[in-house]
Amino acid sequence: MKKKKGFTLAEILITLAIIGIVAAITLPSLLVNVNEKAWDAQKKALHARLAQAIGQMNTLGGYGTYTEDTQGNATADTAAESFILDALSKVYKINNVCGPDKLSSCGLPSKITSIDATSEITFPTKMKELNESLLNGNHYTGEDGDVADTKAAAFETVNGESIAVFYNPLCGSNTSANNISHNKMCVNFIYDLNGSEGPNQAGKDIGFITAFYNKNPVVVAPIPYTKNYKSNAPQYSDTTDKLDAPTVCKTMGEDLRLPNTDELASLYINASFINLLGNNNTYWSSSVISPSVSGLGWVQRSSDGGRTRTTRSSNYLVRCIKK
Repeated sequence: MKKKKGFTLAEILITLAIIGIVAAITLPSLLVNVNEKAWDAQKKALHARLAQAIGQMNTLGGYGTYTEDTQGNATADTAAESFILDALSKVYKINNVCGPDKLSSCGLPSKITSIDATSEITFPTKMKELNESLLNGNHYTGEDGDVADTKAAAFETVNGESIAVFYNPLCGSNTSANNISHNKMCVNFIYDLNGSEGPNQAGKDIGFITAFYNKNPVVVAPIPYTKNYKSNAPQYSDTTDKLDAPTVCKTMGEDLRLPNTDELASLYINASFINLLGNNNTYWSSSVISPSVSGLGWVQRSSDGGRTRTTRSSNYLVRCIKK
């Protein structure tokens, strides 16, 4: 009779142990990838819904109040809350509204992890907390700066997102093309896709959407890459010895691209979450004025948000966003 062959109990246990170890190593990364793809899809859907709603408004200006007493002290700040109740709720389905100082009642976290997971940031409650340089320099000064530094309000959507609203009561007061200036930004939204659940990290379940220009608004929702490109690059190069800025993004990832001017401005406004701040760092946009290598393209400074035109062969930093 032939002897039957089989696995011993020890061999089976060793095999199961190996499978368990491999699963323990690979499963977390697979789950992260699945979550991030789901978040990216949800972000794009949220952007589409908000952009459609804002597009139905005749104007983004004129909502909310900000009053002062005879000494110049603020006595009322309902700018963001009034924008939600009197404007956004007319064109967008909203479940719950939370006034200033009650953002957590709408499921927003008290802390946010930065996009590179190196620091924890207190969730902003006023306009200036989005970016400490937002109301300085070529933006607002003095009394106008105080008026623009409004408190945030929040709301919850029917899809379960929690969204903080930062509204600018002086929206549209500056028509200059060269500088983004805070007064071109009318509304900035910071959203949490899953309410009180984690990980509460920028670039994952936490993101932002910005609406620019009082009339004919542009609504952008850039999803930034984790970090800057390691060196400077031109916007356009006619040689092969140095990568141009659009190619830099392609080499960093097939799903990445260079932001346009308004997307880059949105990154600046929300700089504290994505490590965009720096000592006079300047970033390339994808926006072009004239196409040749000696032509002009738009750049933006991280120190004050200034948007300027410069020769496309000049070398500046690159910060990519997802397509």
